[in-house]
Amino acid sequence: MSRHSLRVGLCGIGLDAYWSQFAGLKNKLEGYVEQVAGRIRRPGVEVVNLGLVDNPERSRLAGHECRREDIDVLFLYVTTYALSNTVLPLVQRAGVPVIVLNLQPEAAIDYQAFNALDDRTAMTGHWLGYCSACPVPEIANVLMRARIPFHQVTGVLDEAVVWQEIEEWLAAAQVRSTLASARLGLMGHYYSGMLDIMTDVTLVSIVFGTHVEIVEVDELSADAAAVDEVALVKRVEEFHQDFDVQADCPADELRRAARTSVALDAFAVRHELDALAYYYKGSGNAANEDTMSSIILGTSLLTARHIPVAGEYEVKNALAMKMMDVLGAGGSFTEYYAMDFIDDVVLMGHDGPGHIAISQGKTKVRPLKVYHGKVGRGLSVEMSVRYGPVTLLSVVEDADLRFKLVAAEGVCEAGAILEIGNTNSRYRFPLGARGFVNAWNAQGPAHHCAVGVGHMGSTLKKTAALLGIGYHQVC
Repeated sequence: MSRHSLRVGLCGIGLDAYWSQFAGLKNKLEGYVEQVAGRIRRPGVEVVNLGLVDNPERSRLAGHECRREDIDVLFLYVTTYALSNTVLPLVQRAGVPVIVLNLQPEAAIDYQAFNALDDRTAMTGHWLGYCSACPVPEIANVLMRARIPFHQVTGVLDEAVVWQEIEEWLAAAQVRSTLASARLGLMGHYYSGMLDIMTDVTLVSIVFGTHVEIVEVDELSADAAAVDEVALVKRVEEFHQDFDVQADCPADELRRAARTSVALDAFAVRHELDALAYYYKGSGNAANEDTMSSIILGTSLLTARHIPVAGEYEVKNALAMKMMDVLGAGGSFTEYYAMDFIDDVVLMGHDGPGHIAISQGKTKVRPLKVYHGKVGRGLSVEMSVRYGPVTLLSVVEDADLRFKLVAAEGVCEAGAILEIGNTNSRYRFPLGARGFVNAWNAQGPAHHCAVGVGHMGSTLKKTAALLGIGYHQVC
């Protein structure tokens, strides 16, 4: 999910010398390009169709058009043989990730019908409509020597597996584009002593393009103090609609959480936040301590509305949650809770906000007399992630690669969880509980990760490729 439309550049490449030699070939190839454009174009995805690029001059012009149109990704559809000097000026000027579409119009030429043609010129023209694979090595050679990354999709124009792959590249491009235009709010400070989550935020902006906005707890507290009674009562009613509020939740705690939630919504709008990482004790300041101890329901609602909120000032995990949310998988804040060696599952969850849109049933609200390891008391959320396929994602700082994505695919299962007012779920992995934990830890992640519904590994691998960072899938 993204507020920003993805702008996709699309062109077919060919050789202008062919058009006068083989009647109808150019029109046929242009039709193939328009067919691809029609399948890519949709709400939220704009297509800049550059048509057929068939000589170096047209390539330069198309490259400038890509820049004027501010495209996010370029799909280079190899419709027939094309010279590499037709491709290079375009991709150099476009300056965006390149996906080479090596797609034949059909799975194979009808050899019998083809060889029955009595005109060898017509035969050659027909064959040229199938020879998209021919120039790909030439193109790959030049792009590699120019140090321009590229990615490939190979197959048949209307093949299901091809379009699944194209859809994954589109989703990955949407993640990259969204991060590059996103505003990540940082409120408070790190949880003292958690060295693994401390992050170079300058490098976050360099690698992901994300704007980092430092926002103040004092401002949120002032907003909360200004919330009127009408808005407060309405938000309490919304809590009862969106959550399964337990009978032992005190009315004054619901009002306190509602006040902070209303303020938080206005705060996020004012700062145009696309994600938020926070942690603050508020000790010695009653207003700030009240705000931070009543924030969980509000941050859970924001997360469900595509503004993921990560606790403990976990910048990297706010990015991971945003990636999963853009992919439509959710992205809830989580960490190891325990291992069940009898059932061979790993229990994972966290205190603080949960992604209630991917909850198994309604998320429960429970009162807590103490927030373990933190200041204050108040209301908290308890939920299991929806049963079925899931993916864990961690954005990992790497000494050699700067950042890498680490992912694991598993299943969220029904069964007993810890009813302690925290999110927690039972996850089964192909490696088994021991094998998964060892393999995951070996990648050096911070102790938090994002969990989303569905198996997203293939798309996340493409996302890492477009971001120019590393990727490792443990299972």
